[in-house]
Amino acid sequence: MSKEFVNPWTTLSVRKVYENRWISVDEHKVINPSGGPGIYGKVHFQNKAIGIIPVDGDNNTWLVGQWRYPLGEWSWEIPEGGSPMSDEPLTSARRELKEETGLTAAKWTMIQRAHLSNSVSDEEGFIFLAEDLTEGKAELEETEGDLIVKKIQLTEAVQMVVDGRITDSLSVMGLLKLARMRHL
Repeated sequence: MSKEFVNPWTTLSVRKVYENRWISVDEHKVINPSGGPGIYGKVHFQNKAIGIIPVDGDNNTWLVGQWRYPLGEWSWEIPEGGSPMSDEPLTSARRELKEETGLTAAKWTMIQRAHLSNSVSDEEGFIFLAEDLTEGKAELEETEGDLIVKKIQLTEAVQMVVDGRITDSLSVMGLLKLARMRHL
């Protein structure tokens, strides 16, 4: 087996230090790749991350804006949410798109799988392109009371990534991937 595929870490013990319905935090006592003792904190996410880029026939997309408490700042993003580990990501993507924007889509394509902040967490994300859209009424959750939905040209959303107005990782990855796929 190639050296790059062999785990050089030895786990001596694992202790849960915190848990809620969204995350748990474990402290691992380890022997690091150089042979020295150490600790490693690992954040385990209880859900998969889901992002959706809805695009209509006129090349418009929808962004959602909201205050992100951990950052202490406003954030423009593609529609996003969590998917229970037991659910298929596409099932959750359909729910999240409807919930945040009121949109439903007849055509779905998964365009990216990603590991988010993999130096400290095991969070896995899935980004979907949603097309053949039908507009409807949003069904916001309690924590989304400040959510603003904005319909803009896809090229403008990509420019928002390029100039730093969009910094959310799923949004950046998804919009740049879609721009590459569509040669924008």
